[in-house]
Amino acid sequence: MNNTLTELRGVQSMTWKDNYQVWKDYKDLNPQIAAELAEMAGDDAALENAFTKPMAFGTAGMRGLIGPGIGQMNLYTVGSATEGLARFMDTLSDDDKQRGVAISFDSRYQSREFAHHAAQVLGAHNIPSYVFDDIRPTPELSFAVRHLHTYAGIMITASHNPKQYNGFKIYGPDGGQMPPVAADQITGYVRSIDNLFTVATVAEPKLRQKGLLHIVGEDLDEDYLAGVKAVSVNPKLIDEVGKDMKLIYTPLHGTGRVIGYRALKDAGYANFTMVKEQAIADPEFPTVEHPNPEFPEAFNMAIKLGKEQGADLLVATDPDADRLGAAVRMPNGDYTLMTGNQIASVLLNYILKAKQDANQLPADGLVVKSIVSTELATKIAEHYGVQMNNVLTGFKYIAEQIKLAEENHEHTFLFGFEESFGYLINPFVRDKDAIQSTILLAEVAADYKQQGLTLYDGIQQLYKEYGYFKEKTTAKEFGGVDGAEKMAAIMKSLRDNRPTAFAGVQVETVDDYQTQTATHADGTTEKLTLPESNVLKYWLADGTWIAVRPSGTEPKIKFYIGTNADTEAAATQKLTDFEQALNDWVQD
Repeated sequence: MNNTLTELRGVQSMTWKDNYQVWKDYKDLNPQIAAELAEMAGDDAALENAFTKPMAFGTAGMRGLIGPGIGQMNLYTVGSATEGLARFMDTLSDDDKQRGVAISFDSRYQSREFAHHAAQVLGAHNIPSYVFDDIRPTPELSFAVRHLHTYAGIMITASHNPKQYNGFKIYGPDGGQMPPVAADQITGYVRSIDNLFTVATVAEPKLRQKGLLHIVGEDLDEDYLAGVKAVSVNPKLIDEVGKDMKLIYTPLHGTGRVIGYRALKDAGYANFTMVKEQAIADPEFPTVEHPNPEFPEAFNMAIKLGKEQGADLLVATDPDADRLGAAVRMPNGDYTLMTGNQIASVLLNYILKAKQDANQLPADGLVVKSIVSTELATKIAEHYGVQMNNVLTGFKYIAEQIKLAEENHEHTFLFGFEESFGYLINPFVRDKDAIQSTILLAEVAADYKQQGLTLYDGIQQLYKEYGYFKEKTTAKEFGGVDGAEKMAAIMKSLRDNRPTAFAGVQVETVDDYQTQTATHADGTTEKLTLPESNVLKYWLADGTWIAVRPSGTEPKIKFYIGTNADTEAAATQKLTDFEQALNDWVQD
């Protein structure tokens, strides 16, 4: 049988059974993978899912189930992804190539193995690598790229996905995810690999002897933590209030346990407690089904501990510590979870107000958010005379805005966020950073505490000043080998059957980022300036917006609703009405 996995070049000439047979017949298959493959024998559904299509590799890298096959995360698919990066770097100047690649990994199954395998592939191309000695957060990997001046970075993580997943993310020279042009070239190289089993590697001892593999850790931790400490807007406030404020922190079995604890201590928060059961770096994530701070269940243990201690604030970071969730104490002693939009709004308001009070608010200030994030932030930015730029979903677009602002000397970046619990305060990192966000959110809580208020009171104050903004995100999953086709068919149907109203409210404009066209109710159109993307956004007559897009990392379509009203009850009712209308529309 031909040992070429032609599917990797997009040629649909081999069936899943053909691809499976290639792996089954390969005599030098990694023993662990061979054992896993043997366990899959007879399970046609699992085999079809693993061998029908290669893993999708795009601008965000790749993410999927761990296991054998061209469609799952394993040493061979990680090797092919790294080989694509290496072939791209072979086209660079010698100076850029020798800058090398920084590599970090999270607490998931095989993350360490994948990270070191990537270094062995890079070494076969004489590309140096700088591998962390143990698990570290995604934002610290972004920092490492910038601090070490490497040309690229690799983060082995599946972020907040369940335990069965892992992933591979590539970062560019600025510490942000690899720019689109370079990412497309890397994708082309990955897809051109004929045979996963022929990707060359060099043993680590030889790489160490040749100076092509460097182990890093505490030397970078200290510098990263110094940057995190500088995020504080008013250190005096921490000395006066924050040091005695009761906090609960949970890293949800992930990388935050390495850095989060030290960051809080360094900032001066002496009276905080980690959820000890969740401070264990465990790839099983045994205390949570979903290690995701967006999910209420992730806070169950923190809430229990918080009630025992009367804590003011509970914070949780996801396994790679780029997302931050929070719960705040209510007047009755219970805790309520804040949404990502609420966290972003109180952070932004605090930053802008504090800088204004200290006469440090720049006239050219810039805030950046995704197009599916709250418009409350826009109102806050307008109040302080700060420009708000909207970008597509994906923190790489926020990183691009920071880079442009620096290169053009037109704006001073102040804050960036996505509604999905991702925020960035100081741009010494170029990805969302839950460690930075933890430190500043604790300071915001201290500020309200000094006023005799809580973070819950704080968000209510913002609503009273700017209006009650409510947002909700829902998703429909489409697993299996035909999931992508189903999602494509749904998006096509949504475009072919454009709604004119939701819940009786007229659609005034439809932004289609795939065609980069805004179509108004009167039939007129205008060009959208953001990059092409498979996203639809509907602007309604009452100020509500609805957006639809396939997820870039999971087999699901996401639906976003953002609305506002003069009262909380009215905003809540509108959200309910539009969610029902959206469900009816999708089902139809």
